[in-house]
Amino acid sequence: MTIDDARRKKLKMRAWRRGFREADLILGPFADRHVPGFSEAELDLFEALLEEADHDVYGWILERAPAPAPFDGVLMHQLRAFRDEVHADINPRGSANG
Repeated sequence: MTIDDARRKKLKMRAWRRGFREADLILGPFADRHVPGFSEAELDLFEALLEEADHDVYGWILERAPAPAPFDGVLMHQLRAFRDEVHADINPRGSANG
């Protein structure tokens, strides 16, 4: 396993084990799908995002609060598109639809 492979594996594990279940259910599957193809710069940004507070990140993904720079860019757009694709039952402005 290369250093790069080990880093990707670690980031995927961190995305799944945030300690905030709702964030885990978006970030974990997102990481499984996207982290393997991320460039070094994208890995750096995703790693920095994982350093942020769970509730903040979840709020940015659900658009309950504006994402700060540098997160309000391609990565956040990818996360929101993933949310819409995989978790269509999540209402960004409130709780689960139903």
